[in-house]
Amino acid sequence: MKSLVILISGRGSNMQVLLEAGLQVDRITVISNNPHASGLEIARKYGVETMVIDHRAYPDRQTFDMALAERIDACQPKLIALAGFMRILSDHFVQRYQGRLMNIHPSLLPAFPGLDTHARALQEGIKIHGCTVHFVTLQLDHGPIVIQAAIPVLPYDTEKTLAARVLHQEHCIYPQAIRWFMEDRIKLSENRVEVINSNVHEIALYSPGLPE
Repeated sequence: MKSLVILISGRGSNMQVLLEAGLQVDRITVISNNPHASGLEIARKYGVETMVIDHRAYPDRQTFDMALAERIDACQPKLIALAGFMRILSDHFVQRYQGRLMNIHPSLLPAFPGLDTHARALQEGIKIHGCTVHFVTLQLDHGPIVIQAAIPVLPYDTEKTLAARVLHQEHCIYPQAIRWFMEDRIKLSENRVEVINSNVHEIALYSPGLPE
C-alpha cells in the first residue's frame, strides 16, 4: 500500500496542493503538532484522515518525536512530507526515516538555509531566488536535492511579493517530487538524487517571466 503522511503546523498551503494533485496513493494522513492548525480543517474537507500530537504536552523534543514516530509508523507510510512543519526534528527521528523524509524549502539550497529566506535574499541583493525539494538529513536544510525552481528577483520586489512568487513555484514542484517518489523513479545515492527517465528541464525549472 502506498501511504503518504503529511506533517503540518499551520494552514499548510503545500499540503492542500498535494491533496489536489491526484497523487497515486492509497492513503493520506495529515498530522499536526498544533491542534489549532487551520490545515486540519482543510484536510478534513478533502476527506483525509487527520491526527494531532500537541508538542506542548511532552516534556522534551525527544519524547514528542517518539510519540510522533509511533503515529507515523501506524500509517506505514512510503513517504513523510513536511509541509510547513515548524519543529526541528531530533537526530533519532531523522535517522529513523532516512530516505523517506522530504521537505520543501523557500530558497535555492544550499543558499539561505533556515528562516527568513526572502528577507535575507533581498538583503544580499541576489538576482535569482527560488525553492528546493530535498530529503531531510541531520544537517538542517542541506539534504540531497530532488528538484528546484528559480525565479528572478525583480527591482521592485518586497519580501511579500517575492514570497508569493516563490510559493507559486513550491506548489508546482512539491507534487512533482512526491509523484516521482511514489512511482519509484527516485534513486538516492549519498548526497545525489537521480530521477529515472527525466531530463534537466523537469528537475530544474526556471520562470523568467514577469508576474501576471
